[in-house]
Formats: sequence, structure tokens, C-alpha cells
Amino acid sequence: MPLIYSVKVDYSMIIENLAEFASKKFGQNFLKSDVYLHKIIQAMPNDELKVVEIGPGLGDLTKELVKLRNVTAFEVDKRLCEHLNTQFEKPIIDGNFQLRCGDVLEHWDRNSLIDEPYHLVANLPYYIATRIILKAFKDELCQSILVMVQKEVAIKFSALPKEKEFSALSVLASSIGKAKLCFEVGPEAFVPPPNVTSAVLLIEKTKSMNDEKFEAFLKIAFAQPRKKLSKNLVTSFPKDIIEQTFTKLDLDTNLRPHEATTLIYHHIYNELKDYLDGQQQSKRKKLSKSRAKNS
Repeated sequence: MPLIYSVKVDYSMIIENLAEFASKKFGQNFLKSDVYLHKIIQAMPNDELKVVEIGPGLGDLTKELVKLRNVTAFEVDKRLCEHLNTQFEKPIIDGNFQLRCGDVLEHWDRNSLIDEPYHLVANLPYYIATRIILKAFKDELCQSILVMVQKEVAIKFSALPKEKEFSALSVLASSIGKAKLCFEVGPEAFVPPPNVTSAVLLIEKTKSMNDEKFEAFLKIAFAQPRKKLSKNLVTSFPKDIIEQTFTKLDLDTNLRPHEATTLIYHHIYNELKDYLDGQQQSKRKKLSKSRAKNS
């Protein structure tokens, strides 16, 4: 059930003092450009699925979303929950808008954000953007991810093999669907303006993936992006096994991490994942011994 507050917020007061009202704790930068709000709406997949919005803020994008879809929003700032409950009183009563006040990650740890397929839309705080996107990758009910993030993060998710920005995040994104950077958004579109350029990223999912071992493998593979891929891998796997794997897959030993395709990473992972199990067990044993010594 949506949380209803009796205290009403003076919306005009918020607008007047918006820069001061924004919480640094929650990384708030409010998008106040109608041009970009409409561009986000236009970038959404064209169907009738419900929408989950993370961090609706003052509700400017939410106002456009509820005209088109049934929306469930998650807001961590209690002050904004009060405002949203007032601003969207009618859609709440009509059943077209549901507000959840609290940490979306805590809800996600228990189950999916809603109980049916949905599209995720969000203007994400920079400090938590990557974590939220990776959670959405694992949610089987999430069909697409349309998010405003720091431009550099959007590039990392949407980069293609051979491009220098191709990263572990690119591999994860292309493993579950197709990612593209839709458009950039300058600091002047926000109040208060951030110190960086933002971008809207769309990831259309074809499947979900929840494989922490694969993520751990990619961290090793991209640990030093400008080194040879084989050099990164031998820091965690037996050298002779790496050599055998590269020979079996007919890979150039001079291959750099950004030059391998997503398919190649899955092939290498399938050859090495059993050794990754052993490595993780070894790390756990060392950590356990270290804790025992210090206790």
C-alpha cells in the first residue's frame, strides 16, 4: 500500500529554494528541462508494460509517465515522499500510481520490484547508478533499463569491442541484451547543476543473468585494461591453463581486454570457471586465518 502522509509540502517553496533543497546525501540533481523530459519519454520501448521509476524526485518525469503507463515509484527521501503523495493524490486514488518510500535496494534484496514484467526508468544519483543497473540485469521481470547516468558510465555500458572504453560493464550489458547511449544532457539542465555531463542510457534486455562468478572473472580480466588479457588472467589462474585456453580458442596472446568480444569472454570463462572456484575458496581460507590471528 502507498504510504500517505498528512503533512503537505508547499511546492512553490521547493521550486524557489530548489538548489538548497537538493540533498547531497542522496546525490540529488533535479532535471528541470522539458526538452529532455520529453526525449526520455520518446526513448521508452513502445508497449503497454508497467513502469518502475527509481528516484522520482519532484515528479517532473513522473507526471509524463503517468499519462502513458501505470507507474510504481521508489523514493528514499521522506521529504519528497510527502510532496509526491500530495502532487499525485488523484493517480494514487485511481490506482495508476503507487509510491514506495524507502531504499529500493532493500526491497530488491527481497524480490523483484513489482510482481509482473516492467520497464525501469530513472534519473539515477551518480554514486549508486552502476549498482542499480547491475541489480536490474539480474531481475527477470525487468525488460528494459532507461536511465540518466554520468556520461562516462553510459559509455562503459554501451561501448563495443575494439573501442578503448569497452569494459567489464560492456560485456555484462551485451550478455543480457543491447545497450545504447541515446543522448547527452549538459549540467545546465539540472538544479543544482552537476560537475559532469550526463547521458541517457537504454538497455533492452533479451534475458537476465545472475552469475557472480562471471562478474568476478571480468574484474580479473579488466583489472589493468591496457595490459594484455593473458597477463591479467595469469594473476589469478595457472599460466599453463591460460596458455592452453588461448591455444584451444585460437586467440592471439597479445589480445588486449577491450579487443575481445563478449562471446570470447564467455568461452574463456567456461574454460576457467572451475579454477575460479578454487581461487575463491583459497581467498576465503586466507581471510579466515587472518581474522583468527587478529582476534
